[in-house]
Amino acid sequence: MQKIVVAITGASGSIYAQLLLDKLTQLKDQWSELSVVMTENAKQVWETELSNQSYKNYDVRFFQQQDFSAPFASGSGQYQTLIIIPCSMGTLGRIATGVSSDLITRAADVILKERRKLICVVRDTPYNLVHIRNMETVTLAGGIICPASPSFYSKPTTIEAVASTVVDRALDLAGIELKTFRWGNK
Repeated sequence: MQKIVVAITGASGSIYAQLLLDKLTQLKDQWSELSVVMTENAKQVWETELSNQSYKNYDVRFFQQQDFSAPFASGSGQYQTLIIIPCSMGTLGRIATGVSSDLITRAADVILKERRKLICVVRDTPYNLVHIRNMETVTLAGGIICPASPSFYSKPTTIEAVASTVVDRALDLAGIELKTFRWGNK
């Protein structure tokens, strides 16, 4: 039973965060704590892209962006996984340079220093050289870059199904067991 933090930044792609929270709440038997921190920009983007405020409806622990008393702001909180979805390039850059200016970047710093799982679902495109170097730095520090690049093997027919290919990959990386399309399975 792992402790998981989901961080939602203001990059486009709120559907990824929504689907991730939906799936994690359905898989409650695989985690002991689920905490969420969301930037103000993320709330605005969510409301713009999804036309709702459904992020308020999840039965999880929410923390404010500047709440450094959150348990995952310290290694002693023993959170095993941080999934940043979507992960803006600004957030990624701050993580890559060790700037812990808010709870998301502090949590990423803690996860990396404790050698636990940091999964950054980067959404921006195209990448410039700064983005690529920041992804390299985070990877070399132990993080996992999981671009929000959907797959089409499963022949998805809705936007949710397309986005789920990315979310399911992030959940796989986090060690969460789920039923999803698997290449070569019949």
